[in-house]
Amino acid sequence: MTSRHAAPARPRAVRHGRPRRSHAVLRGVALTVVTVLCFGASGAAALYVQLNSNISSIDASDLIRDLPEPAASATGPADPNDPNAGQAVNILLMGSDERDGENEAIGGHVDGMRSDTTIVAHISADRSRVELISIPRDSLVRIPSCTMSDGSTTSPQSRAMFNSAFALGADRGGDIASAAACTVNTVMENTGVPIHHFVVVDFAGFTKMVDAIGGVSMCIPNDIDSPKAALTLSAGQQTLNGTQALGFARARTGVGVGDGSDTNRLGRQQQLLAAMVEELLGKNMLTDVTQLIRFLDSATESLSIDSGFSSITDMAGLAYSLRSVSLGNVSFMTIPFAAAASDRNRVEWTSEADTIWANVAADRPMLEGTSQDPASAGGDTAGTPDAGGTTGTDPGTDPGTAAPGDGTTQAPTPAQTREAGKEAFSAGDITAVC
Repeated sequence: MTSRHAAPARPRAVRHGRPRRSHAVLRGVALTVVTVLCFGASGAAALYVQLNSNISSIDASDLIRDLPEPAASATGPADPNDPNAGQAVNILLMGSDERDGENEAIGGHVDGMRSDTTIVAHISADRSRVELISIPRDSLVRIPSCTMSDGSTTSPQSRAMFNSAFALGADRGGDIASAAACTVNTVMENTGVPIHHFVVVDFAGFTKMVDAIGGVSMCIPNDIDSPKAALTLSAGQQTLNGTQALGFARARTGVGVGDGSDTNRLGRQQQLLAAMVEELLGKNMLTDVTQLIRFLDSATESLSIDSGFSSITDMAGLAYSLRSVSLGNVSFMTIPFAAAASDRNRVEWTSEADTIWANVAADRPMLEGTSQDPASAGGDTAGTPDAGGTTGTDPGTDPGTAAPGDGTTQAPTPAQTREAGKEAFSAGDITAVC
């Protein structure tokens, strides 16, 4: 069997050092919220109050430089349920490895707070595309001067590790607001992409979200044994629970996890996110009320998000506008990089990264004009969305070959269409074969 890939909610009160958590699964969270709110006035109202009270809201607006102003709505009728109708929306997803409380029990004690994962999620203005771009934490970037919650500022750095922006804000500001704001400022400084909202997810929150959807089905192509990530998996089709999914996303060392680099791990994180998207859309989540409420309750308890995007109605409206997006139009990639000339243990973005960030800023398909552009002569079109939103090459839909002599049709041999982490792929592509 094959997996189409392999991939991450409680906003709370505005306070320094408050909760943190989320993931690309934000889209599924809000989609399901919309459905619940449609079930009836009394039940919806009670659930609405409960979910909003779960949300941990972070007000970092005074700490973010050049905070984008809401864009003018596009001409034509706007969806009244979507507060961002007609506008592209960019959300920065950050994974925190803060080790307190439940997180210390899961990952062991580590002083301070760092960012393990950072993804720029772009939602196109016409709501036809969702694109998620991973940023390697070892990227050498410019970190601008950051303002902390206490009013202090830091000095700019010309070539620093990308994830040090989050740690700098956490250490100097002492809270998630400072850490998230410094990371947002760093992303905008180096990419030119306006970041409208941010979400932070931690270990405990992620495991709860996976468990709330009943686990994630994935193809594990080889045995995995990673003691540091507390992960042991046998090759084959597996349904990962929250703890296993977290280990799969975190594992860097051990047997069957690649070369031990952070950049290698990004591919598995993208596979896991894609699998979660498929799980949410493939299950009967929108009509199974019991499962839906369980997921929503866990998801909203696991999110720390900016105050401008912290209401259930805002999330639900945006998600509802994405109800027609297909798996083939939910895309993942790692920003192109190469080993840094100054330090082979660090990476720097290639010139093609400039094209990708410019595309995102202009709300064009992220691969347009790159070596992976499906519209170009040299672009590989396998697995990329066609005009109808489906994948152009999907071995799962191959009619197969006739068995000699009996006129029956054999199932096609599954084939990998994309290599997660090294190539862009959609949630409809096959990135692992079992």
